[in-house]
Amino acid sequence: MPRTDELRLIARVARMYYLEDMKQGDIAARLIISQATISRLLRRAREENVVRISVQTPSGTFPELEESLCRKFGMTEVVVAECSEDRESQILRRIGDAAALYLETTLQSGEIVGISSWSESLLRTVENIHPQRRLAAERVVQLHGGVGDPSVQTHATNLTRRLAELIGAQAQPLPTQGITSSKAARKVLTSDPFVRETMAYFSKITLALVGIGAVEPSKLLADSGNIFSPSELAELARLGAVGDVCLNFFDRNGKSVPSFLQERVVGIDLDQLRQAKRVVAVAGGQRKVAALLGAMRGKLIDVLVTDQFTAARLDAA
Repeated sequence: MPRTDELRLIARVARMYYLEDMKQGDIAARLIISQATISRLLRRAREENVVRISVQTPSGTFPELEESLCRKFGMTEVVVAECSEDRESQILRRIGDAAALYLETTLQSGEIVGISSWSESLLRTVENIHPQRRLAAERVVQLHGGVGDPSVQTHATNLTRRLAELIGAQAQPLPTQGITSSKAARKVLTSDPFVRETMAYFSKITLALVGIGAVEPSKLLADSGNIFSPSELAELARLGAVGDVCLNFFDRNGKSVPSFLQERVVGIDLDQLRQAKRVVAVAGGQRKVAALLGAMRGKLIDVLVTDQFTAARLDAA
């Protein structure tokens, strides 16, 4: 076939497919050409620059930054939310909005969802989730102890119960504090049948929804009482800790920081967390950058929902 005639056929097929919205099978029937040939001609249309595909990036979205972070850290997905200001209150609001939409669009029927306590970003996320009517998750499991100061206690218990209500699941709270006074105290608490029942679900989590903490705790966590003492936190920092996920402290490469303090934590551990099919972290802000880098380098999380300022700092690291 002369080249001009071939280009005419390529252009004809491309116009039918892209401009007339015809399916490949219908084009094949109209032109009496096999569907395999139609597919080949459409591929040739791009190779010959007969068809040039461009995607206009909508204002307020950051696909290049998201793709760069995915490539650099081997992430499944990164969601970058637009923020008008590099302030923690603004960041929390926007990443909460973005994480809620991400969950609404990706949640699967029958999921066993784990959620960490005392996370301001997760509080904002749950506040923005719309009730799900088309599907139901199986269970929402609290990933570490939430019992704390009574004045802020409702944050931890309501987070688990409210998310369960929104996604049609059964709530599975962990009725104990996150940090005990001693290894012996932890042993006593984890012998409770209700605590054991919840902890048995840790290995069954399909979607873990977590915050990422810096060594210096957030105000919400500090107010709860579920933190180590200043001297203990200083010791963790001396050992190389840069952050935590569900009170499991890790270093700049995402490796667990060995410490006797971990023997007092009641909750999911890093090995159990890694068994989850999908670990989604919702976090942002300048003080979380080192912790996020450690979590991403160590493959502790699969998906990150963050803000544009934090994402740029992570990409530049």
